[in-house]
Amino acid sequence: MESKALYKTIYKIAKVVNSSLEPKVVLGQIVEQVAKAMGAKGCFIRLLDRSGTILKPDAYYGLSERYAAKGPVEVAKSKLDQTVLEGNSIYIADVRSDSRFQYPQQASEEGLVSLVVVPLTAHGNKVIGVLRVYAAETRTFTEDELEFISCIANLCGIALENARMFHALKRASELANAYVYQVFED
Repeated sequence: MESKALYKTIYKIAKVVNSSLEPKVVLGQIVEQVAKAMGAKGCFIRLLDRSGTILKPDAYYGLSERYAAKGPVEVAKSKLDQTVLEGNSIYIADVRSDSRFQYPQQASEEGLVSLVVVPLTAHGNKVIGVLRVYAAETRTFTEDELEFISCIANLCGIALENARMFHALKRASELANAYVYQVFED
């Protein structure tokens, strides 16, 4: 993929990140833009649950409902995700035959072949999830594409961090207003 097109997509995604504080909206736009820019079959974002043991599906594009609904990924059972959650990116030429991939049969049925997975970070370098890009054929991703995907994962982290801070401030403001109202009512 041409570098100029990747930079245009980064710009589009940055606009999305700054246009909404609703995580589902932002993540949905991000996975769509990434899949389209990469000419990929699909893109999936999975975020860690509060316990840090499950990667739950949060947003996807280009993948069937059936594939997306296959459920959460148990980190303890996924060598692939354990490695990515340690801060490393992974490329798999063929998920149908790689032992690190947890659902090879479902991937085959979905028409997925190559995969790149990058950590999604927030709060500096804290890994909070993964961003996956799937190709329908054996594909080698270029250095520019891998850098692009990592950049987008960082933008995702920023978007989630902004949304969480906004909602925390909103909740704090509501509690403060309720307290002030109660004080003046008494």
